[in-house]
Amino acid sequence: MQDLEIRNRVAENIRSIRKSKKLTQFQLAEKANLSEGTIKSIELAHSYPEEKTLSQITDALEIDVVKLFMPASDSFKENKENAAKLKSAIASDVRNYVNEVLKEFE
Repeated sequence: MQDLEIRNRVAENIRSIRKSKKLTQFQLAEKANLSEGTIKSIELAHSYPEEKTLSQITDALEIDVVKLFMPASDSFKENKENAAKLKSAIASDVRNYVNEVLKEFE
C-alpha cells in the first residue's frame, strides 16, 4: 500500500467516523485540541497527521487507532480476495502476538 493510499484511507475513515458520531469538523477539532484547519487538511488528504495528532483524533472520536487504517466495509464487499488476504494477515499477526505473550509465561 502506498503513502497516498494510506493517507486517503485515514482521511476517509476520520471523516466517516466523525460524521457517524454527528460531529462537525469544528467540534472534532475542539475535542481533539486541534485547529479546524488541521482536521480539514487531514480529511482532504492534503496532509498526513503525525502520531500525536492521530492520538488526539482517536481519543476525541473514542476509537482505537487501528480503525483509521482499516478498509471501509464497502471495500470488503467489493473485493473479497483482498478482504480474505487482509483477514488472514490480521489473524496471523494476532496469532504471533499471542504466541510471544505465551512465551513470556513459560
